[in-house]
Amino acid sequence: MDVIYTIVEFFVQGGIFMYPILLVFAVGVAIAIERYVTLTLLTKRNQGVWTQVQPLLAQRDFDKARELTAKDSSTVAQLLNMGLERQGAVRRREDVEIAMEECMMEIMPELEKRTGYVGLSANVATLLGLLGTVMGLIQAFTAVANANPAEKADLLGAAIAVAMNTTAFGLLVAIPLLVVHAVLTTKVAQIVAGLEMASVKTLNAIQSTAKRQFQVAA
Repeated sequence: MDVIYTIVEFFVQGGIFMYPILLVFAVGVAIAIERYVTLTLLTKRNQGVWTQVQPLLAQRDFDKARELTAKDSSTVAQLLNMGLERQGAVRRREDVEIAMEECMMEIMPELEKRTGYVGLSANVATLLGLLGTVMGLIQAFTAVANANPAEKADLLGAAIAVAMNTTAFGLLVAIPLLVVHAVLTTKVAQIVAGLEMASVKTLNAIQSTAKRQFQVAA
């Protein structure tokens, strides 16, 4: 109970700026949870699809790989299906590579969307904390301007201590949000690296098949 009372007292003493900081924190946490769950599920789906497609590419069974990726909506399936569709039509590595690069450009915004708002929330919380402290200090100096000279030091010290609450709260909100933002950015980078790896392996399999066909024809 003492801990809860201390927290409530700390929040109340911070003044009106504590409420927008709390709102920013709630928004940042909501976005972070949604992004983390989405990216985690997407990573698992991509790994599952790639586990099925990779043996087919090794066997040069592009028709079955094309059919499998066409039925799935994961990002790796979209990317590979775009390349395999071109492979079935033209069999040129350059055309397949261009098609997959275009698909990657469409996928990237979906992976990165709303992630930046987590970092933005951290920055806004910090700035709101500083603004609250500045406004509190202005009020504190104004309040003690006409006070008894013997009491000015004590009043000013107490007012400054209260004003600093918003900065402290802003930092308490910003630090975990920045850590979460770094985690989300890393997850996005890992997904992109996996997509690039799958793309290169697919292109190599297509090129290898094309060379064999050329040698047989020759």
